[in-house]
Amino acid sequence: MIGRHGEKSGAMYIPKHFEQNDEGVLWDFIDSYSFGALLTVVDGRPFVSHLPFLVARNPRLLHCHMARANPQWQQVGAATQVLAIFAGPHGYVSPTWYPEPGVPTWNYAVVHAHGAARVVDDPDHSRRHVEALAAKFEQGRAAPWVPDYDPRRLAGIVGIEIRVEQLEGKFKLSQHRSAAERAAVVAQLTATGRDNDLDLARLMTAMGPRS
Repeated sequence: MIGRHGEKSGAMYIPKHFEQNDEGVLWDFIDSYSFGALLTVVDGRPFVSHLPFLVARNPRLLHCHMARANPQWQQVGAATQVLAIFAGPHGYVSPTWYPEPGVPTWNYAVVHAHGAARVVDDPDHSRRHVEALAAKFEQGRAAPWVPDYDPRRLAGIVGIEIRVEQLEGKFKLSQHRSAAERAAVVAQLTATGRDNDLDLARLMTAMGPRS
């Protein structure tokens, strides 16, 4: 885990060969796999909401919104720290895919963002957030949505801003395996033709083995 001042601590088990500390890679990952899970803990009880996030790398902010009926925003107002979890492609790896005998495993990539959250209950902020979120995901559509909604609808949501203090990345992508074994896993994942497996194979290829 890398903090904003470069300090390292940990809140997730990460063997050294699966540790990802490149800040650019971690922010890119969050931006690409931006539907995350927001975790708060109040009086020892965890609560999770699954939400789309927007990234502002400088000054290290994450933005999201939730329904006003969701009680978590009130917990956020009382919480000192929250955790946002972003998961990427993942998939089963069969031992039959290795040139030599092995055991079953699961490859995946995940980023944890730790920080202090605050509630932003402001209609103008909510409008800008919703329109920025739509602009990102409407890109490339033949007829993108035009923001022509009744602004009174914004009363039904509440904005959340997280100032990211630490990022933690675990990319378990067979880095501890030989080049031949990694190539075999990539080939087998690609052969399934399933979107998730193809994404995982591409990520394995892009990350490459650790030196």
